[in-house]
Amino acid sequence: MERRNFLKWTSLFGAAAAVPGAAAMGISPEILPAPAGDRAFWVELLRKMAMPVLGNLSAGTLRKNWEMEYAPQWGNREKTSAWLEAFGRLTAGIAPWLALPDDASAEGKLRSTLRAQMLQSLDHCVDPSSPDYMNWSVGGQPLVDAAFLVHGFLRAPKALWEPLSAITKARFVKELQQFRRLGGFKNNWTLFAGIVEAFLCHIGEEYRKDRIDEALDKTASWYKGDSQYGDGPSFHFDYYNAFVIQPMYVDILKVMAGKDAAYRKAYDLALRRMQRYAVILERQISPEGTYPIVGRSATYRAAVFQPLAQLALTGELPEELTPAQVRCGMTAVMKRQFNHPGTFDRKGWLTLGVIGHQPGVADYYSNSGSMYLAAVALLPLGLPASHPFWAAPFADWTMRKAWKGEAFGIDHAINF
Repeated sequence: MERRNFLKWTSLFGAAAAVPGAAAMGISPEILPAPAGDRAFWVELLRKMAMPVLGNLSAGTLRKNWEMEYAPQWGNREKTSAWLEAFGRLTAGIAPWLALPDDASAEGKLRSTLRAQMLQSLDHCVDPSSPDYMNWSVGGQPLVDAAFLVHGFLRAPKALWEPLSAITKARFVKELQQFRRLGGFKNNWTLFAGIVEAFLCHIGEEYRKDRIDEALDKTASWYKGDSQYGDGPSFHFDYYNAFVIQPMYVDILKVMAGKDAAYRKAYDLALRRMQRYAVILERQISPEGTYPIVGRSATYRAAVFQPLAQLALTGELPEELTPAQVRCGMTAVMKRQFNHPGTFDRKGWLTLGVIGHQPGVADYYSNSGSMYLAAVALLPLGLPASHPFWAAPFADWTMRKAWKGEAFGIDHAINF
C-alpha cells in the first residue's frame, strides 16, 4: 500500500532521476534527491506520519487503535501522555503546510482532508467526553507536548486556532493555564512554560509575563558560544539546540518583540545565532545523506534539522546556504531514515529507532508518540511548490562538494 501511494505521488509530481556520478561515489541513486520528486517525497512522508494519528484522533479511536511501544527501560512511569506527545509534535511540524490555500491538486485534496481531521482532532483532545481526551494534568510531561502543540498554533494561527469553536478555545486556555502548577525548571523545560505563556499572550488571553521572562533570561544565560546554548548551566553535546532550544527561544522572542520593542534586540541576536547553528547543522550532512548520531533523544530522527527547516520556511537562511542545497541535503537524510524497513511498523506508526526499529537506542522517556517530533523537519512544506526551495534544480550540500574535491565555503565561529 505504501509503495503504491508513493508511486502515485511521484507520478503526479514527476519521476525522480538519478544524479550523475552517484554510482561512482558509491552512493545509491535513490538516496540522492531529484528536483521533480522532492516535494512529492516530502508530502508522502507527511501523509505517512499524519494520516494514522489524525485519522484516528478525529474519529475518537486513537487510544483504541494505537498500542504504544515504550522504551525498554521505561519502568513504572506514567504512560498516558504518549498520545499527546504524538499529536503535539506532529502539529508543530505540519501546521505551516496545513495553512497553505486549497487547490484542486492531489496534494491540495490531501491537505483539505488532513486539515479537517486536524480541526476535529483539536476538538477531541480537550473534550472531556471524548474517548481521546488527552492527559493534560497528570505528571509534568503534558507541559512538554502542550508546548509543541502551541508552537504549531503560532506557526499557523489562521488555519489551526482561529477556526476552532469558542468552547474548544476556552478548553484549551483552561488546560494551558493549569500548567502554572509546574515551575523552577533548570533546563530546556523552562522554554515549554515560556512558549505556552507566549501563545496565551499572542491570542489576547491572561498570561504570565514573568514565566516568559524567566525562560528567556535563563536561556540567554546558558549561551556557551558559537551559536550553542547549554541545556541548563552545563553544555551537553546533543541536538537539543535543534529539538527545542533555538526554535522555541526564537519564536517566544518573536511573539514578545511584536508586543514590546524592548525584546527586539534579543530576538535579532537569537536569530543570528540560529543562522550560525543552521550552518553547522548543514555541514553535519555527509555526502551519503547521513549525520553524526550523538547525544540523547537520537530517535527523534530528522528533527535534528529543525533550525534549517524553520529558517527555510521563514526565508531567513544564512547567506552561506541556498534553499536548494538545504532541500537536497535534508531529502537525502530523510530517504535514508524513512525509507528504511522498520522505521514505520506494519500498521503505519513510527517506531523507536534512528534507522529502522532500534528500541535499544531509545532513552527511558521515549515512546512511539515521542517519535513524531521528526515532523518538524517538514516545516518547508509550508512554502508553495513554486518557491525556490522546491523549484530550484538539484544542488550539492557542503560536504558533498567538499568530498568530491570541489570548491566549498570556509567556516568560522561567531563571537556574539
